[in-house]
Amino acid sequence: MKIVYTLIVIFSLWSCTDKSNQTNLAPQEKVQTQNTETQDKAAILKVMKDQEIAWSNNDLEGFMKGYIKSDSLKFYGKSGLTKGWQQTLDNYKKGYPTKQHSGTLTFTVNDISKIENDSYWVMGEYFLSREVGDANGVFMIIFKNIQGSWKIVADMSCG
Repeated sequence: MKIVYTLIVIFSLWSCTDKSNQTNLAPQEKVQTQNTETQDKAAILKVMKDQEIAWSNNDLEGFMKGYIKSDSLKFYGKSGLTKGWQQTLDNYKKGYPTKQHSGTLTFTVNDISKIENDSYWVMGEYFLSREVGDANGVFMIIFKNIQGSWKIVADMSCG
């Protein structure tokens, strides 16, 4: 839990810093910034919707398209820290080998906040409706715009 609180404090400080910079913007620049943020958030939500669909079809490779395909990916869950895209996919395949295990995924997004120009954190809840028993939990993921595509670079999920 200390890690969760530490991350929240760090991201809150970054968020406050970013918002204070907007107070110096001209009104037209503020509107442009708001439009950009609205577009960014819509693109992030699209990635998450595509992940819901892929997961619910037990297409774990499709689900992983939302993540940066790099050894720099970090996933923190009940089994501890996993580093790298391939290891994260391997863990998903091991834990969710069939449609009965993966079930149907639904995200509830509670907050999307800008960290800096090219990254946001997303906080929310996930729900798995499945034959082997439903599961749910909370998550905090960090999206970064990499060459025009929004990708998850860090994921902390607890269930």
